Amino acid sequence: MFASRNFLFARSAAAAPIISGKLFMWGDNFAGALGTGNTTYYSSPKQIGALTTWSKLATGNHTLAVKSTGELWSWGFNTYGGLGLGNTTNRSSPVQVGSLTNWATPTADAGGTSFCIKTDGTLWSWGRNQFGQLGLGNTTNYSSPKQIGSSTNWTTVSAGYRFALAVDNTGKLFAWGYNGWGNLGTGNTTYFSSPVQVGALTNWKTPGAGNYHSLCVKTDGTLWAWGNNGQGRLGLGNTTFYSSPKQVGALTNWAIPKGGAASSMCTKTDGTLWTWGAGGYGRLGLGNTTNYSSPKQVGALTNWSVPASGNSFNSCLKTDGTLWAWGNNNAGQLGQGNTTNCSSPVQVGSLTTWIVPSAGSSTIGCIQT
Repeated sequence: MFASRNFLFARSAAAAPIISGKLFMWGDNFAGALGTGNTTYYSSPKQIGALTTWSKLATGNHTLAVKSTGELWSWGFNTYGGLGLGNTTNRSSPVQVGSLTNWATPTADAGGTSFCIKTDGTLWSWGRNQFGQLGLGNTTNYSSPKQIGSSTNWTTVSAGYRFALAVDNTGKLFAWGYNGWGNLGTGNTTYFSSPVQVGALTNWKTPGAGNYHSLCVKTDGTLWAWGNNGQGRLGLGNTTFYSSPKQVGALTNWAIPKGGAASSMCTKTDGTLWTWGAGGYGRLGLGNTTNYSSPKQVGALTNWSVPASGNSFNSCLKTDGTLWAWGNNNAGQLGQGNTTNCSSPVQVGSLTTWIVPSAGSSTIGCIQT
């Protein structure tokens, strides 16, 4: 996604105190993605086991989670080996990936592809690879983690649908995988199965890959977008596709971007939350189902913190530790105990101890202290 706890650099995360807690999940439980030991949908948060050592989380149709001990665990959809367990068997409960204890920051897409940065700055991938989205120089699926190149400089990775974006500690931005809409930002629509640098700039900071569109905030606080612009999801005031990064407005206070299925979301450093793109199901949180091709503020509050985008729904953590969700609720992913869509943010329960949210295809997971 999305600086928040979800976007701490791998090396910084290793040196700083690690915050951890209980893990809760809810919504669509296709192939056991919730980790509840079954495939039952839940419209309210369900705790996964009794452990209080979960630290980082990423969910798509499968889920990856890192513990405070540096262990990596996975569960859910595994047809393409996205769980990293050396097989293609779905799992409905958490299973440890190998025995290493130096995993740091995971991310997953909705198609069965996984990535994780280790505390040594290396980047690893596994799972579905039909468009080279694993970054390994081929289109072979792998059911166990494989290192992408030999660099130890990776800091942040974001998995879009069938492609990925990553930033290294020199501020360079790299992309690879599917590029049919120019979503890699390379000025063309050529697919790349290994990381390619996006331009020559070295001031990229926080990427947020979506459904064939890309967002990234630079160190100067500017927001840039490119790729598929259907429904205005690039925020540029039009629906024109771009294969190179374009600045969204002129502001310099953008913080954490998140690309969704056909929409986008970004927090600002002043704590405001902004959305744009497809408004179907009320996913923009603006009280309607209208599409917008320019950023629109969600309400007037200034305490939004960590956003998480799913497929036609969104969620966001506030600085007071409350968690909010809105949009499509067909599988109970809004956590309201029902399946009613909401076009404005609604609080998930009444707790104020949520810390790390993640949204998948139709699921939400969040760690709670």
